[in-house]
Amino acid sequence: MTEYADRDADRSAAANGELDTCIEFALNGVKQTMRVDTNAILLDVLRNNHGCKGVRGSCERGVCGACTVLVDDVPVASCSTFAFSVDGASVETVEGLAAPDGTLSPQQRAFSECGGFQCGFCTSGMLMLTTGLLRQDPQPDRGTIREWISSNTCRCTGYEMILESVERAAELSGETNGDSV
Repeated sequence: MTEYADRDADRSAAANGELDTCIEFALNGVKQTMRVDTNAILLDVLRNNHGCKGVRGSCERGVCGACTVLVDDVPVASCSTFAFSVDGASVETVEGLAAPDGTLSPQQRAFSECGGFQCGFCTSGMLMLTTGLLRQDPQPDRGTIREWISSNTCRCTGYEMILESVERAAELSGETNGDSV
């Protein structure tokens, strides 16, 4: 049986109520193949199987944003996403934002420069959310930024420094001559 036939058989097994399935996805640009329980949550798989400790668990209901990751460049709450749903997708966590040489992304630099974090708990989720925003809209206005970040809870900053950080990240991204954010 080919690899694809195995994966098709796994999908059929999952549809019939069997307990695990094989998924294949890119995590921060690196191909991953693994078996997961059909009820496994993406947050747990990222943290426990791949060491992505920047993906934070908090509400476990998809309302606080601390667990935000990008799936095919779209921000999603990993605490309310089944792991099998990322089969064939590209998943990006905060660990994948910096360049391989350690150079910070425009969002990371801007959050550092503007004090867009306080305790740091929500920072990774905010970074991933705003990375998704800036990939969709490289020069968002303040109203758009405010609307986007309203889905993530921060109890420390009052959001003003986060707004400034996103505006600064847009500036920094523009300075890199159109490089992807």
